[in-house]
Amino acid sequence: MHLARFARIRLAHLPTPLEPLPRLSEELGLDLWIKRDDCTGLAGGGNKTRKLEFLLGAAFEEDADTLVTQGAVQSNHVRQTAAAAAAHGLACEIILEERTGSKATDYVGNGNVLLDRLFGATLRTVPGGTDMVAELEKTAAEVRARGGKPYVIPGGGSNPTGALGYVDCAREIVVQADDLDLEVHRIVTATGSAGTHAGLVAGLAVMGADIPVLGIGVRAPKEKQEANVFKLAEETAALLGQTGRVTREQVIADCDYVGEGYGLIDQGVIDALTLAARLDGIVLDPVYSGKAMKGLIALARAGRFKGETVVFLHTGGAQGLFGYQTEIEGAL
Repeated sequence: MHLARFARIRLAHLPTPLEPLPRLSEELGLDLWIKRDDCTGLAGGGNKTRKLEFLLGAAFEEDADTLVTQGAVQSNHVRQTAAAAAAHGLACEIILEERTGSKATDYVGNGNVLLDRLFGATLRTVPGGTDMVAELEKTAAEVRARGGKPYVIPGGGSNPTGALGYVDCAREIVVQADDLDLEVHRIVTATGSAGTHAGLVAGLAVMGADIPVLGIGVRAPKEKQEANVFKLAEETAALLGQTGRVTREQVIADCDYVGEGYGLIDQGVIDALTLAARLDGIVLDPVYSGKAMKGLIALARAGRFKGETVVFLHTGGAQGLFGYQTEIEGAL
């Protein structure tokens, strides 16, 4: 797993801290730690920064001058991509999908959207359900037509190149746990576009670290989510020259906490946000880490993690809270 073989542009503040959550641990009856990938630094931090290090490395190898990507309106990935482009003198073309259907002023103009504009990205909005792959290709063709050199990044930065960022994170967690004499029984994280989950699974498999990863789904049903993660984890291991190291049994997703759909929050999410904030001063986001914590809390209270040391991977995204201000304030 020699990652120096792959082109990489350093963007993140690494290693991110691995810290205990003492009051949440007491509340939930387990030994809970947090991997602070909300502290990666770029544009306020988040998990996409690790992926973008390798994606920008590939973009520069291709002499690209424009990053092209897509996401939901309040996409954390889009925010970090726009910032990475600005920091390296690249143009950035963004397609935002109206995935939740919300027309609320704070959702469509505040939070991540405000930051996208601040970083100078060009934004285009399309209706929910649009073929986003086709839209990416359409935008890339427009860039080429005006003489530019686009580099297309899939939603979430989730392809084998991007997933290398979480192969590296898997290594980082194991090294930190060993330094702390901490035996980790499980890693819990949000799973959406699959790159973070798949990178962790591939990295741990290639290292031979016997730590299961539980992905708490934020969008797709369990069968589809696990299939997406497994496929990408296999492709990532193959990119590392380790075909066959990932098994289907290593990919586990619990998609019972999605609620009404992607980007739609409920009282359970707000309760999870509030509990993490008021017990250990941790700020989660409403779309990814908030739903993952909602699931972790429910499972812990059902006795799922009894006697375990669990690492919760915080994927960042607190900037998106401001897109949900009305909904959250009304429920506190």
